[in-house]
Amino acid sequence: MSSSKFETYLSKVISKVKSKEAHSMIKKELSDHMEELSQSFQERGLSVEDADKKAMQEMGDPSIVGKNMNHLHKPRMDWLLIVLFVILAGISFLPLIGGFSTPSIFLVKNQVVWLVLAILALIGFLFFDYRKLKNLWMYFYGGGLLLFFVTFLVGIELNGAKRWISLGGITIDGPAVALFLFFLAWAGIFAKIDAFKGWKKQGMLLILFWTSFLLYFMLPQLMYSVIYFLCVLVMYIFSYAHKQLAIKVALGNLLIGIIFISTMILYSPTDYLSDTLVPLKAILSEAGWFGKGLHNGLTLPEAHTDFVFPFLVYSFGWVFGIILCLLLFVFILRISLNAFKTRDLYGRILAIGGAALFLVPTCWNILMGLGIVPVMVVPLPFISYGGSMLLVYSALLGLILNVYRRKDIVESTLVN
Repeated sequence: MSSSKFETYLSKVISKVKSKEAHSMIKKELSDHMEELSQSFQERGLSVEDADKKAMQEMGDPSIVGKNMNHLHKPRMDWLLIVLFVILAGISFLPLIGGFSTPSIFLVKNQVVWLVLAILALIGFLFFDYRKLKNLWMYFYGGGLLLFFVTFLVGIELNGAKRWISLGGITIDGPAVALFLFFLAWAGIFAKIDAFKGWKKQGMLLILFWTSFLLYFMLPQLMYSVIYFLCVLVMYIFSYAHKQLAIKVALGNLLIGIIFISTMILYSPTDYLSDTLVPLKAILSEAGWFGKGLHNGLTLPEAHTDFVFPFLVYSFGWVFGIILCLLLFVFILRISLNAFKTRDLYGRILAIGGAALFLVPTCWNILMGLGIVPVMVVPLPFISYGGSMLLVYSALLGLILNVYRRKDIVESTLVN
């Protein structure tokens, strides 16, 4: 490059751009464009020096260009997702107030504490360069395995499931946190899927996939296996591996998973499906359009966790239930659309996988509450009571917001 003149011009442009993370990308983008312009003018007969001057003139005043670049390449915030998070988190207190014969002050206080921690987790995952996590996939996967083994060895058994770890008086759902770690691991793997060519490396990935799946399947709660299984397959399909191969591999694994899960449920249904019998359809048929009020005398087990949706519909009516479904649908749709606004493959995979992690439990919990699908232990994101999953979903939302925040700053890593 006839660079001294270009460097001076670029320095003046960059001085107007506040985001330091965008400097290298803008510099490369503009310098390539000026080189093309200069080459074009040289082909028309201008000297190198005159072509360079003409190229800079074509670009325009560097101060104006810099201001325009500052506007285009600055951190963004998706305020709609944040507003929806606040609304859904606020709704989570309603079952704690009205879902018991007397309001559970203890659970309300716990929910406030967990919500504060969740907000801190969200903020923590929002304000850093998420791309630094990409090459740490081995540590995340190993951390997920370690958390599983610690849970199996020294975990606390509650409600027939040994999946809780006590840390300084706080009880954490080990497999739930491991789910987040495995999610980060697979996002890192699929962001560099070209590094795993050859049957040996592909075989290693299959072993890693099915190992963690079987660990989840050892838990009585089948839903974790389903969430993990579908989330990883969705990320793989969108990893920009060879499309036909990716779809064939995903469909093959999906078929194997369906056969395996169905077989285990048929042979041992009591181990994987809840034996809770609740007349959900009868309860919902009495709700009406505007419900029975928050303090309605309804006796519904797990009204603040697994059956939070039918409780809210019975209390506030089908109008509220439809609005709640729309809020959740808009929330997940927004994440899915935002995924395709970033030019960074790793960020796109994180957002797409995050959308799947929200979509699967949301759909199952609502359909379960309507009496359409079998009853399983599955929380409704941000609304069901429970600290560990609230932390996981909040950290996940922080990462998704982080990807959106840097969508105009990061350089493109997508392969056409």
